[in-house]
Amino acid sequence: MVYLFEMKGRRIAYDSECSSIYDLDALAFRVLGMYRDRDGKRPDPDVLRDLSDNEEFAYEEIDEICDSFDELIKDGVLFAPVIQADYSTLYPDGPIIKAMCLHICHDCNMRCRYCFAGTGDYGTHKRSMLSVETGKKAVDFLIAASGNRHHLDIDFFGGEPLLNWPVVVELTDYCEQASIKTGKDIRITITTNALLLDREKTDFINAHMKNCVLSIDGRPEIHNKMRPGIGGKPTYEPISENIRKFIVSRENSDFAYHEYYVRGTFTRHNLDFSEDVRHIADHLNARHISMEPVVSAPDTGYDIREEDIDIINNEYERLAEYIDAKKNCDRPVHFFHFRMDFEGGPCVYKRLKGCGVGSEYVAVTPEGDIYPCHQFVGEEAFKMGNVHDMDRITDAKGHIQHGKFIEDILDPDVRKMFFERLMPDRPECKKCFARYHCGGGCAANRYYSTGSLDEEYKVGCELTRKRLECSLWLACVKQESEM
Repeated sequence: MVYLFEMKGRRIAYDSECSSIYDLDALAFRVLGMYRDRDGKRPDPDVLRDLSDNEEFAYEEIDEICDSFDELIKDGVLFAPVIQADYSTLYPDGPIIKAMCLHICHDCNMRCRYCFAGTGDYGTHKRSMLSVETGKKAVDFLIAASGNRHHLDIDFFGGEPLLNWPVVVELTDYCEQASIKTGKDIRITITTNALLLDREKTDFINAHMKNCVLSIDGRPEIHNKMRPGIGGKPTYEPISENIRKFIVSRENSDFAYHEYYVRGTFTRHNLDFSEDVRHIADHLNARHISMEPVVSAPDTGYDIREEDIDIINNEYERLAEYIDAKKNCDRPVHFFHFRMDFEGGPCVYKRLKGCGVGSEYVAVTPEGDIYPCHQFVGEEAFKMGNVHDMDRITDAKGHIQHGKFIEDILDPDVRKMFFERLMPDRPECKKCFARYHCGGGCAANRYYSTGSLDEEYKVGCELTRKRLECSLWLACVKQESEM
């Protein structure tokens, strides 16, 4: 699919099937539109002569442009054929679980207004802590379920995982010992609100965890409004100071790991969220930033609505200009949703899978219950099983009794529910130029915004497309600066 759009004085064409990007002048842009209207075929000479006569372009120039496009089409880098992929292509050996969101606790020391986890207890009104025993069984489950996969990912999540810090430490050691024993590369991420992030925890995270995600919403008035502590206490000052210190330590330490993201959420209360990204970059000295749109019920007052899309799209453009302006300074800023590799990124088949919800990725609660992802936790209809069920299929020495144990633990109907909804069979996705960069969108966002796993979350789709446009614009600007 060839997609044409204009942004900030540039006329850009993008072939989604081969990731080719073209920064065009006005005439070439017009002519390529004619090609697109004819499914990649050269316009008739009479049509081209009409363009020449009516727009006062030299016919020879138009003809030369067409020759160039024809050559690109012949080389397969323009109007490339649609990539055909089915489930057997995506999963030749069947879906294999390789990633886990491990809930270290269902409790939190903050009371964020938009929290999908119900301030930590996931709507159960029962606050709980993951035990070391259940945590180890979750790790064992991931290792066993991963088959021949070498790289495995575990995200220590909550609630707030730092509330259960001793278990974090013990499970980290268990993962490292299991990596040595099994030959698996178990990569750990921790997601924290940073309220309890002190020097001891920072040093441990730097030494043992591949990534760290730190939550703050930006400017003090925005953050304190949406992310108060218990009893409504402001949290911006301690959190911002802890994040600032963590970034300095993370970037300058001699430890093995330096990757991090400072993550915020924007709502209707801060549709000018590019200012919050600037604040995080300038005041916290952060280089790696993500700012996510809230997904919430329409009666909250802070929900993103379809009438907000134009405002948000303009804000993404402002943010793209800011990212471009920072690219040559000492501390360039990387915005998560604009970092798309159009050359050496994931192959198209990996992009088609999206996050692999329920097929390659699961979440485990403190009680050991298994769900398709962290956002479905508490939805009993989507409960897949429990890691303690492994006791039924292990011998006295803890060895799995047979190879295909997954079917004995995970509910096949729930797994099928998500497996059958991967992107290749979604009609709307097939018509979208952004389909290889979003994996069909977030299943949880679709479910909670529409009540269905099948209906499109229109706001999410529109914002995804705009973020891709900004990424393409940044790629063109970068390409021009390197010429």
